[in-house]
Amino acid sequence: MLEILQGINRLVWGPPLLMLLVGTGIYFTARLGLFQVRKLPRAARLILVDDASGQGDVSSFAALCTALAATVGTGNIVGVATAIKTGGPGALFWMWVAAFFGMATKYAEGFLAIKYRTKDANGQVAGGPMHYITIGMGEKWKPLAIFFALSGVLVAFLGIGTFAQVNSITSSLENSFAFSPQLVSVILAVVVAVIIFGGIESISKVSTKVVPFMATLYIVATLALLIVNAHQLLPTLALVVKNAFTPSAALGGFAGANVRAAIQNGIARGVFSNESGLGSAPIAAAAAKSDQPVEQGLIFMIGTFIDTIIICSLTGLSILVTGQWTVEGLQGAPLTQAAFATLLGSPGALALTFSLVLFAFTTILGWSYYGERCFEFLFGTRFIFVYRLIFIAMVALGGFLQLDVIWVIADVVNGLMALPNLIALLALSPVIIRETKRYFEKQ
Repeated sequence: MLEILQGINRLVWGPPLLMLLVGTGIYFTARLGLFQVRKLPRAARLILVDDASGQGDVSSFAALCTALAATVGTGNIVGVATAIKTGGPGALFWMWVAAFFGMATKYAEGFLAIKYRTKDANGQVAGGPMHYITIGMGEKWKPLAIFFALSGVLVAFLGIGTFAQVNSITSSLENSFAFSPQLVSVILAVVVAVIIFGGIESISKVSTKVVPFMATLYIVATLALLIVNAHQLLPTLALVVKNAFTPSAALGGFAGANVRAAIQNGIARGVFSNESGLGSAPIAAAAAKSDQPVEQGLIFMIGTFIDTIIICSLTGLSILVTGQWTVEGLQGAPLTQAAFATLLGSPGALALTFSLVLFAFTTILGWSYYGERCFEFLFGTRFIFVYRLIFIAMVALGGFLQLDVIWVIADVVNGLMALPNLIALLALSPVIIRETKRYFEKQ
C-alpha cells in the first residue's frame, strides 16, 4: 500500500504541478511588474495598520498570524533539512526561487479572498478558493470548489493539520525529556479543544501572541549561530549558488546530488513550507477586517517572505555553515538539532525542540480553522461541532500512530488542493491585474 501511495505522490508532485505552481507565480510577477519587489515596503507598513472599518472577524495582523501559524511549522525545520540532505546546498537556492515567485501567487490569493468572500449562517466571514471559484467563476464551476474543500478537510484530518504535527511534538518531547507520546497527544488534544471551540477569534488571539514570539526566538537563535560562523557565510552562499546549476559532489556522509534533485527538492519543500498556491492562506485572509483586496493581498504576500526568505533561509544556512549536512546518518529534525548543538551544546538542541513544538502546535491551530471553513462549505454550519470533535479526536490519536502511510496521504491531498486553486487564480487573473493597476493609479 505504501509503495502504491508513493507512486501516486510522485505523480501528483511531479514536474507538471511544480511547473504550474512556479509558472503561476512567474505569470503574476511579469503581469504586475516585479510587484513583490516594488511593493514590499508598502506591504510591511500595512501590517501595522488596523482597519477597524472592515467587514471581517479579526484584524489584518491577526489574520496574517493565523496564516503564518499554519505555514511556519515543521517544514521550516524538517523540510529544509530534508531538501538539503537530498538535493544538496543548491536546493536552498531553488527554495528562494519558489518563494520569490510564490510571493506574487500569495498576493493573488489574498486579493481574491477579500474580493469574493461571503458570510455563513452564523454570521462569520467565509472565504477562500471554494468561494472565489463559485462566486468569481460561476456556479457551473462548483464541482471544482467541492473538490478543493474535500481535499482541505482531508488535509486537516489526516495530514498537515493533525497527525504530522502531533508526531513532531510527541517525538521531539520523547527524545528530549522521555515524555510519553500517548500522554502528550491527549493533553495536546485538550488544549486544542479549549482554543478551537472559541472560533477564529480565539485561534487568532493565540496566534498573535505565539507566532511573533516563536519566530523571534528562532530567528535570534539562528542569527547567533550564523554570527559565530560568519567566516563561513560567503563561501556557503557561493556554494549554494554554484550547486543550484552544477551537481553537488559527494562529501562525507552526503551522497551527492544532481541539478534536477536540487530543483525538485528545493521547489517542492519551498512550496510545502510557505503554501503559496495551495489555497490554504486565502481562508484566513478572508477573515481580515479589510475591504481592500489589494491591501490584504500585499499583507499576505509578506507571509511568504517571512516563512521562506527569512526563516527557511536561516535554517538552511545554519545547517550548511556548521557542516552538519555532510555528517552520515543525520537527516530531518536531528540534522537541524545537530547544527544548533554546535553552538550551544545540549541547550541549543533543547531550544530547537522548544521551537519545533511551538511551530507544530500553531500549525495545528491554523489548520483546524482551514479545515473547518472547508467543512462548512460542504455541510453547512449545523455540523461544525462534529468537525471540531473529529479534529480533536485526530489530535489525540496522533501519539498512537505510525505515520509512514499518513505522511504520503497528506502529501497527496495537499497536492490535490493546489490544482483547483491554481486553475481559479489563472481564470480570475484579469480581475486581479485590472483592479490592482486601477488601485495604484488612484493612489
